[in-house]
Amino acid sequence: MSRLLLVRHGATELNRSLRFAGHSNIRLSADGCKQVERLRERLAGERIDAVYSSDLRRALATVEGICSGRGINVAACPELREIDYGRCEGMTFQEIGELYPGVAEQWATLSPDLAFPNGESFVGFTERTGAFLNRLEKHSQSETALIVSHGGTLQVLLCLLLRLGMEHWWQLRLDTGSLSVVETYPQGAIINLLNDTSHLQGDA
Repeated sequence: MSRLLLVRHGATELNRSLRFAGHSNIRLSADGCKQVERLRERLAGERIDAVYSSDLRRALATVEGICSGRGINVAACPELREIDYGRCEGMTFQEIGELYPGVAEQWATLSPDLAFPNGESFVGFTERTGAFLNRLEKHSQSETALIVSHGGTLQVLLCLLLRLGMEHWWQLRLDTGSLSVVETYPQGAIINLLNDTSHLQGDA
């Protein structure tokens, strides 16, 4: 594998209202667009050999802003989508608790049986996300790959890279517009930077 720059997409209106977007193909908010500008400035001096992004609009807009003018092809990857919340898309956790109390309880207790009505199970989500790692095997140790995705997806990727059990995914906080850096080796992975938002200082 290689050096990985992990970026969570810029903010959306659903993020602001604490609603879960999942597969909803929503746009960046005005604040999210500002975050993308800051990310582009932050990564301007980084060599980037390959770029991968979730194929959802908010992630693609983030990666396009970061890589503007670089002439690098972006690989849009369905594997990097956020979990599909199904009927819970666009809801707050409180609303999910009122309409689907069993789902809210599974979520709150980190149950491995968590599954969203008409959406994905957590097990299916982690398997889909894990399949993305196959794309990175072609890269040498000297290469740097930019990966733009969603909070839950990047948390799962970090657990897989660090060989942590999925019961720890919730302990890895990743804010919108954040940057994390991982160095990968045959023996495993090392986190050099986690959830850095220093470049967003002063933004909403």
